Amino acid sequence: MALKKSDLYSSLWSSADELRGSMDASQYKDYVLTLLFVKYVSDKAKADKSSLIYVPKDGSFDYLVSLKGKTDVGEKVNIAIRRLAEENDLLGVINNADFDDPAKLGAGKELQSKVSNLIGIFQDMDFSGSTAEGDDLLGDAYEYLMRHFATQSGKSKGQFYTPAEVSRVIAQLLQIPADTPKSTTVYDPTCGSGSLLIKIADAAPNGLSIYGQENDNATWALARMNMFLHGYDTHVLRQGNTLADPKFTENDNLQRFDYLVANPPFSVKTWTNGFDWSYGRFDGFDTPPDKNGDYAFLLHMVKSLMPRGKGVVVLPHGVLFRGNSEARIRTELIKRGYVKAIIGLPANLFYGTGIPACLIVLDKADAQSRSGIFMIDASKGFAKDGPKNRLRPRDMHRIVDAFVGGKTIEGYSRMVPVSEIADPKNDYNLNIPRYIDSSEPEDIQDLRAHIHGGIPNRDLDALQPYWDAFPNLRDQLFMPLREGYSELKVGPSEIRSTVTGSGEYEGFARGTADTVQQWWASKRSLLEGIETETKPAELIDDISEALLEAFRSRPLIDEYGVYEQLMSYWNDVMNDDVSLVVREGWVQAVQPRAARSWKDKNDKSKYEDAHIVFGTGAKARRWVMDLLPPKYVVDRYFADEKVELDRLTEVADAATLAIAEFIEEHVVEGGLLFDAVDDEGKLSKKAVGAHLKVLKREGGDPEEIEALKEVGALYRSEDRAKKAVKDATTELNELAVARYTVLTETEVQELVIDSKWGATLEQRVDGEVSALGDRLISRLTTLANRYRHTVGELDAEIERLRDRAADRLEQMGV
Repeated sequence: MALKKSDLYSSLWSSADELRGSMDASQYKDYVLTLLFVKYVSDKAKADKSSLIYVPKDGSFDYLVSLKGKTDVGEKVNIAIRRLAEENDLLGVINNADFDDPAKLGAGKELQSKVSNLIGIFQDMDFSGSTAEGDDLLGDAYEYLMRHFATQSGKSKGQFYTPAEVSRVIAQLLQIPADTPKSTTVYDPTCGSGSLLIKIADAAPNGLSIYGQENDNATWALARMNMFLHGYDTHVLRQGNTLADPKFTENDNLQRFDYLVANPPFSVKTWTNGFDWSYGRFDGFDTPPDKNGDYAFLLHMVKSLMPRGKGVVVLPHGVLFRGNSEARIRTELIKRGYVKAIIGLPANLFYGTGIPACLIVLDKADAQSRSGIFMIDASKGFAKDGPKNRLRPRDMHRIVDAFVGGKTIEGYSRMVPVSEIADPKNDYNLNIPRYIDSSEPEDIQDLRAHIHGGIPNRDLDALQPYWDAFPNLRDQLFMPLREGYSELKVGPSEIRSTVTGSGEYEGFARGTADTVQQWWASKRSLLEGIETETKPAELIDDISEALLEAFRSRPLIDEYGVYEQLMSYWNDVMNDDVSLVVREGWVQAVQPRAARSWKDKNDKSKYEDAHIVFGTGAKARRWVMDLLPPKYVVDRYFADEKVELDRLTEVADAATLAIAEFIEEHVVEGGLLFDAVDDEGKLSKKAVGAHLKVLKREGGDPEEIEALKEVGALYRSEDRAKKAVKDATTELNELAVARYTVLTETEVQELVIDSKWGATLEQRVDGEVSALGDRLISRLTTLANRYRHTVGELDAEIERLRDRAADRLEQMGV
């Protein structure tokens, strides 16, 4: 069986566990990623004799495997990796980790065991089928590790990785035409681990010519490995400080590129150290402040763009509004028309800082005729992900859609005229809240409603999207009270049933379900056609865009919320499923496989979670069904057997409950079973039998003997019921496992496409409809309870309670 992404990721992360505690995350990543690289290029060289990486026998991963357990394993691994590096001009790239360092890996047997275990983790992985074309299992795994290392490396070390979601947004903002030739250049002057450059190149159907520079030597080495692992064998990445020593120059000028992307370190205070002033990067602009390098990087990028070049740069929000020399630089950039758009991002997205950042879209094409800057406030669209925030698929798509379409969306995006930006009240300040008010409307308390009663029509009018979707529902719920105010026709407790029971709400839910079914039916042939040449990324792009289009015209429901349901299911389940079918075909991908096993640090056997287990212990047969869990096969082919199993389970549960009730009644002090409890104060079948023997031998209390016999019978009944469940479960599991082996391709497709994927997505979208209804019901209930009683009624109730309390106190003689 091919390896699922999720399984690969967990295996790779467990390799980091082998080293955790010995060193900082920023150090142990070098060990893990180096072995990942060696394993990949070794597998690729075996599968493709024309591979650009030459792997000598004594520098291959197979050779590393032969070193496991040897006393000099660390030293020999170092030599082998150096051989591989020498053969491919990768010295200083893949041989930075010292596998014979006792300070980091321990001495003697500890080092020997740790290095051998690390090799063992990669040993069973097979990367020979890695496509390296945007759906690359290995490249994604590398990113997974980079993200985890960045999370754990702390503020000083987390800057080597740009979150993948941000990189994807940046790639889409560049709007690279589909026919762009591979000779077109893309440049990142602060490329870190190279992940941003790779996302840009992935977005170009023909690829791009990649150029980048990185100051930190270890991070530059990571970027070089990253390029090879993603299939970008031809790239030009150079090491050095971009501001002090730019490596891409032509005739004493900076080399210029078609596209540019960057996530430079924020607000560097030492940018002037060694700065090379000879390239005219600040010509026509003020010099950036000595203690803040944001604009130094930005102006380097502007200078590095072709006359019609485009770029996207990540910078802290301060560049939008800080004064003095930065204000003068900003003004000049705006006047030249270089700034096409500004997108405000959520806080705490980036590793190494929690401050909010923005994307500045640069575009020199037609800059002089640019009369406005498109602004997006995307600061509120994110999900929590551990210690960081993360852009969801819906947030990413919404940003790109708004930018590409130039959409004016209240509280989110609009084109801001340069005349408005230049107005003296703004004075070229680009702080987004000046131009887009994304604040939540205040929930105002209406004093007239509190005094005279009724619900303000103003609050009901704010729910107009609901009334548009359900035209008669407002009249079903409310009637006029006086000008500007309405009252409920039903009690607050009846709001939910009135809403969900209305024909319009039910019709809306049915219409939504119909839309999902029609969309799914339109894409079913595409899903049936998954085969070895299918690219999962292109497949999900096709079906997700169709889903968005299907819901754009539907009232009330947020098409991006529906899109999120699909994409989250894709990321959690479908991506793995589709990748399995691509690699193995429908029938083979569905076959049960033996669960994987391994030894933990204490040499104890551990097993992968299995769907079906026959037996116990080391001899048990453990089956995993990656693509099609047994539930779907059982529901389709063995429904009667499942009903019988459920009946037997209910019988067993009833038998267990009968014991519990009998014990609760009689295991009390002075009760008939009290003397039969064990030393821990519990009653067990063994204790009952032992105590019954004693009483029979000694002629004990007949009632106590009878109670013991009765509970003994209950225990035996429970045993029979549980055995029946166990036997029925085993029989059903055997039927299911056998059925997998005879499933046809058509049957597999029906079970996976319809019963698993399609049904799950219908349920998820139905959840969106339910959430919409819940929000309406919650708001109406809040308003109903808020204005349910007037101030006068509350005063009267207080007075009534005061009189009642006084009467009670008087009766008590107080």
